Amino acid sequence: MPNIVVVGSQWGDEGKGKIVDLLTERFDVVARCQGGHNAGHTVIIGGEKFVLHLIPSGILRPDKICVIGNGVVVDPFALISELDSLERFDVEGRLYVGDRCHLIMPYHTALEAAEEERLGERRIGTTSRGIGPCYEDKAARRGIRVGDLRHHGRFAEAVRANVSFKNRVLAGAFGVGSILDPEPVIDSYLRAAEVVLPYVADTAGFLHRAVRQGKNVLFEGAQGTLLDVDFGTYPFVTSSNATAGGACTGTGVGPSAIDGVIGISKAYTTRVGGGPFPTELEGELGERVRSRGAEFGASTGRPRRCGWFDAVVGRYSSRINGTDFLVVTKLDVLDDLEEIRVCTGYRYDGDLLEDFPSSIEVLERVEPVYEVHPGWMTPTSGIRAYAELPDKAKRYLRRLAELVETDLCLISTGPDREETVQVPGDFGFPFQLVG
Repeated sequence: MPNIVVVGSQWGDEGKGKIVDLLTERFDVVARCQGGHNAGHTVIIGGEKFVLHLIPSGILRPDKICVIGNGVVVDPFALISELDSLERFDVEGRLYVGDRCHLIMPYHTALEAAEEERLGERRIGTTSRGIGPCYEDKAARRGIRVGDLRHHGRFAEAVRANVSFKNRVLAGAFGVGSILDPEPVIDSYLRAAEVVLPYVADTAGFLHRAVRQGKNVLFEGAQGTLLDVDFGTYPFVTSSNATAGGACTGTGVGPSAIDGVIGISKAYTTRVGGGPFPTELEGELGERVRSRGAEFGASTGRPRRCGWFDAVVGRYSSRINGTDFLVVTKLDVLDDLEEIRVCTGYRYDGDLLEDFPSSIEVLERVEPVYEVHPGWMTPTSGIRAYAELPDKAKRYLRRLAELVETDLCLISTGPDREETVQVPGDFGFPFQLVG
């Protein structure tokens, strides 16, 4: 049976939460592999809205098991808040948190806020929730892991050592006068441990056994390919691997267990925070797309920057992830546009670039090359059958798939779980993706 990775093919916010929730019906286990509570996955079921930050959106299915893998960084208080919001879904026995996950500590959030303040206009645009500094400590081998909460003495010793060091950094590098006290931190985290530890497990071992038993596992990440720390628009990226490869390193499952990759893209493009965005729409049209698409962050409420579909980004993402199938979301947002543009390449210093550049300096200066498509000017919202889509919308979708060199499998025509269209075809799975 298949084990599939779902990745965002743009700068995140592509609608992965809805698609994961939808696909979960066909899987036994959903495993989150990276990121923290800086990302929000929104799912709407029967008109009711659910926003999840750490726990996979598959938890909304009552018979599914969800895993927070070792590649995720965990704020225990954010996790407890999320557990409280899911009380009626009876998650006990269906959620496992990796004992190798690193803990976000108060000094992480203080450091991130101080660094963004120092950068001023050059700031990255992070959520200042401590994600990046937590990954920094992980790489520097001074991080504290969820499993350490089981060992009170060692945990307290590590917190005291780290707080002492971080206080010197905050004072010396950033001029922050307030000094963190380790003792309240230790007490509050050990109280939180009483709630969190019953969910903690060796999740790599659990997933290995699940795969060996022939269970279907759906792997999901946060953010999107262009925010990957290695392959994204560095340094305007997240601090972990949001590409398909992160599914292995972030869960402990080997690459031979992965059977396919599904990439999620909007019918246009958005991004949050700083950094280059070649197809960005300014003025009234950009605001119109933002308003129709409700393009505001699920975690922060920040308005998203909106632009035309960028096929250079899409092709690059498909190659980096080894994408087998493409899902296009928010098609209905474009319903009232008379013409729709698609970026097929970049022009830089007179040369045509068809591949995505690694240099921010280049990306900030490229001129997008567009082809123009006629809009369909008729509602697609809520359509559930491919045959009912307007012909111009079908041609637009086929062109997107052609440009990104990936087969189209699903189309989202609205926020609700049921507002989804399966494209006719054989996707090589032993089941239909929906329906």
